[in-house]
Amino acid sequence: MATKIRLKRIGRRNRPFYRLVVMDTRTRRDGAAIEELGWYDPIIADKENNYSLNEERIMYWLGEGAQTSDITHHLLKRAGIAFRWHLMRQGMSEKNIEKEMQKWALNKEDAKKKLKSDPKKKATLEAETSEEKNADAPKAELAEDSGEKPEEPEAVTEEPATGEKPEEKPELKDETKEEPVSEKKPKEESASKKDVTDKALDEKKSEKSEKENSEEAEKKGDKE
Repeated sequence: MATKIRLKRIGRRNRPFYRLVVMDTRTRRDGAAIEELGWYDPIIADKENNYSLNEERIMYWLGEGAQTSDITHHLLKRAGIAFRWHLMRQGMSEKNIEKEMQKWALNKEDAKKKLKSDPKKKATLEAETSEEKNADAPKAELAEDSGEKPEEPEAVTEEPATGEKPEEKPELKDETKEEPVSEKKPKEESASKKDVTDKALDEKKSEKSEKENSEEAEKKGDKE
């Protein structure tokens, strides 16, 4: 049976609260859990006190092959459980693991002291954590449960500054102009040609007849 360690929301609207549970990967999002391993409250500002985890049972389920979601892995890193599991997988003895865990705790305390000494970094970290608690954690967990991808931020189009006009691209005009189509009228042209030839023949006939008449008149005059 494939199992997964993840968060299960049980809080009311605008007041999220999560249980850390082990569930079968085939069950639905709000289905029955195999075992509860702790809780997580993202509204509490203090990072060290906004969760509670059962380390022994978590280590047991990790040993059984249970997979963790992204947010639960982040919680395990904060609690040092992920680091302990990493050392156990390397085959280190319990004494060496305890030494490494003590070093990890000291480094964590030193990091806290540095943050307290620098108020600017502390303010920025608090702002980031508050945003993550109110927005990122619930959305990411719901996306994991439903199998959908988290929403991506919409691309913001930059508007031009006041007083500056955007560059206008010249419109491309069609260089190819349509040539006028010359309509041919073969019938009219042939008719006009026939008229011209007919007129020329009539003129020739009239000239011949005039010549003949004039010749006959001359012959009659010579006889008389």
